[in-house]
Amino acid sequence: MMSVYMILRKAIRGPFWLLTLVFPFTTLAQPSTLEIRDAYQLARKNYPMVKEKDLIRKTKDYSVSNAAKGWLPALNVNGQATYQSDVTNFPFKIPIPGFSLPSYSKDQNKAYAELDQTLYDGGTIKNQKLSAILSENIDQQNLEVELFALYDRVNQLFFGALLIDEQLKENELLKTDIRNGLEKVQAQVANGVAYRSNADELSAQLLQADQSRDELMANRQAYLDMLGLFLNRSLDSNTILARPTVPNLVDSIARPELALYDYQARNFDVQDQMISSQLKPRLSLFIQGGYARPGLNFLSNSFQWYYIGGVRLNWNLGSLYTTKNQRQMVNINRKMTEIQKETFVFNIQITRQQQQSDFNKYAKLIQKDDEIIALRQAIKNAASAQLQNGVLGAHDYITQVDAEDQARQNMILHEIQLLQTQYNYQNTTGNIAIH
Repeated sequence: MMSVYMILRKAIRGPFWLLTLVFPFTTLAQPSTLEIRDAYQLARKNYPMVKEKDLIRKTKDYSVSNAAKGWLPALNVNGQATYQSDVTNFPFKIPIPGFSLPSYSKDQNKAYAELDQTLYDGGTIKNQKLSAILSENIDQQNLEVELFALYDRVNQLFFGALLIDEQLKENELLKTDIRNGLEKVQAQVANGVAYRSNADELSAQLLQADQSRDELMANRQAYLDMLGLFLNRSLDSNTILARPTVPNLVDSIARPELALYDYQARNFDVQDQMISSQLKPRLSLFIQGGYARPGLNFLSNSFQWYYIGGVRLNWNLGSLYTTKNQRQMVNINRKMTEIQKETFVFNIQITRQQQQSDFNKYAKLIQKDDEIIALRQAIKNAASAQLQNGVLGAHDYITQVDAEDQARQNMILHEIQLLQTQYNYQNTTGNIAIH
């Protein structure tokens, strides 16, 4: 059989690709690490609603373009054929040789085209453009509000899986303590100074710890599977979740909802301007050309070509009846939006105050956890020595090991809860960093 040395020597002398056959492990994928900021970015990038951003922008472009076309000449083509019960006639005759008064047909026909060029529209086109732009801003900001809600869902899944990671580490420490106790009891059983049941009890406890690990691993994968759906990325058991650093907390509120309320308020201003523009006159140039009977010469009963041009003033004062009510409706909607904004800020302040209280609560709990763990560890170490000396049973030793494990579990929970609350606080105030 060829020795490993000879295989390596031939591989080095032979083609380089042969090394991949000798060392296949070099091509194995390394475990991926997921940062919480990366999770925010991927969730935002892959959320289906983000596709609406371009559609909203295109809608605005078309609306603005359509409004601007109001300054282009407008062409109208019309036709009319009528029959009337009576026409103009002359009940007398003029006694002039070679001259007779015309008679008119009761059917009249008219076909014409008119070109109209707006000169002044009272600001209607300008306000239509502003309304289209603000509508886009409102729709885009509504989308931002929807996307911002993703961060809270990412926090729940990310920190849920991160908590399990810490619990898995503690599970290994627990099993180490149980194994140490089991080795001591097995030595005592071998020397005939302890009962076999003591070793069995520790073995059973070790199996329970393995069961807990299996359950934690299953729960972790469930969290990763749900998180992976948001990120459009496969997250397996080898995925490493990087524990986030403590964020720099900012108290000022920068939620996207506030910008949405501001855009809505500006839109009410534009609506008010559009109501005012309804009261203003319209001025335009026009030219009309057509073919009719009778034409412009009313003394002729034959078909004629004709044209006419000039300036047209149009002032519709009918809107005076509804202007007051329209302004009242705009003001009501404006006040309702202001109330919604005040309510939103009020709720944010309450949530922020609660989260600040949680900061203090978890900080105090963690401080007590440190003290409790130190005491429980000392008690467990003493129990371990007593177990080795045969003055303490396996059951009592397990009790002390479980007590220390529970103290560590409490500290892990409080640390992750504090970190998650800090990131939730960022989300509450709108100062979450994704770049």
